[in-house]
Amino acid sequence: MLLKELFTPADFFVGFDPPDKWDAISSLMDHLVEANGCEAELAVRLQEAVLVRERSMSTGMERGIAIPHAAVDGIERVLAAIGIVSRDGGLGFGSVDGAPTRLVVLLLIPRAQKLVHIRTLADVARVLGKESVRQALLAATSGEEAWHALAEGEAAG
Repeated sequence: MLLKELFTPADFFVGFDPPDKWDAISSLMDHLVEANGCEAELAVRLQEAVLVRERSMSTGMERGIAIPHAAVDGIERVLAAIGIVSRDGGLGFGSVDGAPTRLVVLLLIPRAQKLVHIRTLADVARVLGKESVRQALLAATSGEEAWHALAEGEAAG
């Protein structure tokens, strides 16, 4: 799956400034629920799945990236959103390298699609692993600019 097809410009939150990782997850979840017309009961189950996963082990990676995610029932396709933290201090996410998080990528993946789950996580890590892509996302002033930065970074291989 191409990331430029997974995300729309509306899925990028430039100037994202939650007080902590729990609020970051909640804010991105609210977007996914609203954007995809999830019913209230499903929304609660989706959020709880992500929170359970995060409590079991932080999804803070290296290089300022966090990928909170969960495999869930009740959705047919991968749902995704990205928060771009603009403040210099970033966001504490319990990252592997101890660095603050600047890019929070929330992924909800249909439970039955195990290969899609693995592939999506790998694709996000591969593209965001490029310094040039991370810098372009951090410099973006709109969701449209951020989407183009991601698409260009992905196309560059």
